[in-house]
Amino acid sequence: MEGLQTIAPPQTIRSLRDARTGTALAFARSCYDHVAGQLALHLANALTTQGAIAPLVPAQKGTLLHAEHPLLAALGVEVPARNGTSRRPMVRGCLDWTERQPHLAGKLGAAVLTALTSRAWLQPTSSRALHLTDDGRRNLGHLLNIDMTALRNPTN
Repeated sequence: MEGLQTIAPPQTIRSLRDARTGTALAFARSCYDHVAGQLALHLANALTTQGAIAPLVPAQKGTLLHAEHPLLAALGVEVPARNGTSRRPMVRGCLDWTERQPHLAGKLGAAVLTALTSRAWLQPTSSRALHLTDDGRRNLGHLLNIDMTALRNPTN
């Protein structure tokens, strides 16, 4: 679905509500069972630069470098077991249709979304958009070492 959206013509914005929804989706949304959007790219960048995962390539299996990484622990991520019968990769790059760069998917991407929603740092909305809470803004800004006020967050 995300791939088709990259080649589909842009949808005409006809109302303020449509514009707000589009902005919210571009900031943070669920992509199947993981985080996508601008916030997801900051998450992937921090995990990569701090050495938890190897750089992501769209639609390619990635590499978890350090399952006990302090950033994963600070985010509250329970890293899934590597064994099992699932053919799903632990790490996979998923091309973000709004930012045109890969965000984190796979088992680890799902675990990150689970951790952030269970801590109430992100809250699902009626659309696929994810609302960044005040706790999320404060904690993620600190853990990811980014100025959260510079992000295009439509909900705060």
